[in-house]
This record gives sequence, structure tokens and C-alpha cells, in this order.
Amino acid sequence: MIKNVIDGIKAYVGALELISKLKLWKYFIIPMLISLVTAIVIGVTAYGLSDNIGHYIANFWKWEFGKETFEMISTFISALLIVAIGLVLYKHIVMALSAPFMSPVSEKIEDHFRGEDHIHRETTFQEQLVRGIRINIRNLIRELVLTFFILILGFIPVIGIVSTVLLFLTQAYYAGFGNMDYTLERHFKYKESITFVKRNKGVAIGNGIVFMLFLLIPVIGVILVLPLSVTAATTETIKKIQLKKIEE
Repeated sequence: MIKNVIDGIKAYVGALELISKLKLWKYFIIPMLISLVTAIVIGVTAYGLSDNIGHYIANFWKWEFGKETFEMISTFISALLIVAIGLVLYKHIVMALSAPFMSPVSEKIEDHFRGEDHIHRETTFQEQLVRGIRINIRNLIRELVLTFFILILGFIPVIGIVSTVLLFLTQAYYAGFGNMDYTLERHFKYKESITFVKRNKGVAIGNGIVFMLFLLIPVIGVILVLPLSVTAATTETIKKIQLKKIEE
């Protein structure tokens, strides 16, 4: 699995060059706008709600001493929680809405490596959008449930130390899952794709790790994260699909 994680990360090397070589930037315009607008909306919402929720929680502190400090801490923790949930929502909203635009990009990359005569399923814009929404709703629910339990673990002494790592890896896995599915939708049906990603979860995590780190870069991160992560995921997913067919 560790090897697959490394492979998922290494796939980003040369992604920028490949995008330029195949002249794919025009296909990323709408997804980049979707990514930027979604990030702004979630960011503004998090900023606005953190004060309100923090103030609400502070009302439970009935004493005068330390009230300002308690409210400041409450506001900070509220902001972290909202941002954490916001990141989860951001990923799945952007990936679902970008599916019809990312699938053709993934196909062009696959054509480049395998030739245009390789066999794959033909899907329409509507089918790609529906599949993208379906996959991401499924992943969103599972990720929120896992996030909830991991946050609870965070309150347990000693064990709680690893909760941050688990939370990051969980987010990374589902980010990589979404990026891989732009390629998988041409080769496998819904349930088959889920099984494929489970068997190659290391690739998903590796791809998602870089995806999540990109989001830490202000503005530029949310603009470039999809082009680079989808390109990287496609190149590595193609290799795994070919390997699967050889083994069969």
C-alpha cells in the first residue's frame, strides 16, 4: 500500500507539462471557476458563522471572569470545525459539478497513452454529471460519518494525537477517490469502480495528499488543484486498469 501511496504522489511530477503538451487548459476553465467560487462561498460562510456559533457557545459560560477568553476560544474552535466540514463539502461539490468537464480531459490523457482505438464505455454529459453526483454523495456521507468518529477520538488522551493524521488521510482518500473516478467511469460500472478504488486505496490516498496540500495555498491552490490532481490521478489509474486486465 505504501508503494501505491508513493506512486499516487509521484504521478504529479510532469502533470503540468502534460497538460500544456495536450493543450488541456481550455477544458479546465469552468472547473477552475467552480472551484474558486465554491471556495469563496465556503470561506465567507465559515467566517460569518464562526462568530455567531462562538458567541452562542460562550453564553453557556455563566461567570464573568474568563468570559472573553472562553468566547475567543469558542470562536476559534467553531471556525476550525466549520472549515473542516467546509473542506469536505468543497471537495465533493467541486468534484460532482466538474465531472462532465473532467471526464473528457481524462479521456484525452488516456488516448495519449493508449491510443484512440482502445475500448471503453461511451457516456453522455448527463450520465457523467449524474454519476459524479452519485459517487460524491455516497463519499460525502461516509466521510462525514468517519470525520465525526475521528473528532470524538481526538478527545481521548494519547489516542487523540493520531486523530489529526487520520482526519487528513480520510480527506485525502476521498479526494483521490473522486479524481480516479473520472477515468473509472469509462471502464467500470458504479459498484465495480468502488471495488477498484478499495483495492487501490494507496493510489487514492497519495493523490489526495497532494490535493489537500494544494488547498493550503491561498487562491492559486484552489485554481490549480483540479487540473493537476485529475491529470495525476488519470495517469496512475490507467496503469492500474491495464495491470488489472493483464492479471485477469
